[in-house]
Amino acid sequence: MMPSVGSSFGHLFRIHTWGESHGGGVGVVIDGCPPRIPLSEADIQTELRRRRPGQSRLTSPRQEDDTPEILSGVFEGQTLGTPILILVRTQDARPEAYEHLKNVYRPSHADYTYEAKYGIRDWQGGGRASARETVGRVAAGAVARKVLEHQAGLERLVAFVSRIHSIEAKVDPLEVTREQVEAQLTRCPDAEASEEMVQRIDEARKRGDSLGGVVTCVAQGVPPGLGEPVFDKLEAELAKGLLSLPACKGFEIGSGFAGTRLTGIEHNDPFFVEEGRVRTRSNRSGGVQGGISNGEAIVVRAAFKPTATIRLEQETVTTEGESTRLAASGRHDPCVLPRAVPMVEAMVALVLCDHLLRQRAVS
Repeated sequence: MMPSVGSSFGHLFRIHTWGESHGGGVGVVIDGCPPRIPLSEADIQTELRRRRPGQSRLTSPRQEDDTPEILSGVFEGQTLGTPILILVRTQDARPEAYEHLKNVYRPSHADYTYEAKYGIRDWQGGGRASARETVGRVAAGAVARKVLEHQAGLERLVAFVSRIHSIEAKVDPLEVTREQVEAQLTRCPDAEASEEMVQRIDEARKRGDSLGGVVTCVAQGVPPGLGEPVFDKLEAELAKGLLSLPACKGFEIGSGFAGTRLTGIEHNDPFFVEEGRVRTRSNRSGGVQGGISNGEAIVVRAAFKPTATIRLEQETVTTEGESTRLAASGRHDPCVLPRAVPMVEAMVALVLCDHLLRQRAVS
């Protein structure tokens, strides 16, 4: 296998994303997708529509239809088992809006680090570091979800905004539906909390600032046995996938950091048998034990920092090392959380699909 250069993910269900923020297009190549999986561009469009900018006043005003074109790997509505290439053409690029950033490093952005690594960077909207790169991930995640549904009996894969800034949703993660999530601008299924979140985001946007928060994701109907016992533990792979998303700075599974406040007897998940199946009475493990899925709901949380691009003036330096101050302009999300929901679902689906195929290879 060729060594990865940072744009590939997965082992048997392997994806390679490509494209920059203001280039001609973005997309993904999927290798290892099983044959005879029903797939259409409409399946992918549904997920890309949830990810695209311009959905509401809470997101970037950039207008992209994000219409997918399947150029290979699908015939008469079914996957062929050969590489699938999905292209999404860019429609609303405005690179000139970023010209003033050409020789300035934006605080907490990838400008300096990309130039330190490559000696060159695309300053047009962040280039490869832009969240626009996630178009390919979400498209591939839609395919992975179809594989999981048809070959593993996946019952439910739903992510939702559980916190923005200091406002917490009060919901049972195992009961949240996609319809409840999509009914709110924030994608927080707690209507009362969502209303407060909208107000808080509006306030930040008006003053040129930004907010962060947490996305929770639940996968039910995942078969036991997925994951590897040492370095490729399922939670480690989920963490890698989610932490690779733009702006993601934290990961938890099950009880997470809160579990450190419990004793062993309080934290352990007792086993019992129900209808011939081994179950646990609690799920502080988050559906994974010893790095391997146990058949219970997989519950993960991903923390996203406040958007780095803000209109408030900040201290920075130029590419020549001179001190200056910057008030960034351009189009950006005052809070990435509403659009991060389908991204989180996609990465969870990609990890689970890859490990489903890996488990079949050894069982």
